[in-house]
Amino acid sequence: MNELARKVGQRLKTAAQSLVTAESCTGGWVAQAVTSVAGSSDWFERGFVTYSNAAKQELLRVKKKTLDKHGAVSEETAREMAQGALAHS
Repeated sequence: MNELARKVGQRLKTAAQSLVTAESCTGGWVAQAVTSVAGSSDWFERGFVTYSNAAKQELLRVKKKTLDKHGAVSEETAREMAQGALAHS
C-alpha cells in the first residue's frame, strides 16, 4: 500500500493537486497509508473519519434521509461523504 500511496502522491504533486479523504469503515486506514509517505504534506490536505452516522451528518453534511433510505454503507452515502469532504477542504 505504501508504494501505491507514494505513486498517487507523485502524480498529485506533479499535477499541483491535493487529496482529501472521507472514511468510515476503514477507520482512517487510507489517511494512515497516505501520511506514512515522506513529504505527503505537500499533497495530502486532510482526512475525515466519520464512523458514526451522527459524525457523517455533522462533519460531512450527509443527509439523514440518505442514511435512513440507503444506510451508512452505500454508494449514495459515500457520494455525499465525498461531496462533504470536498466542500470542507
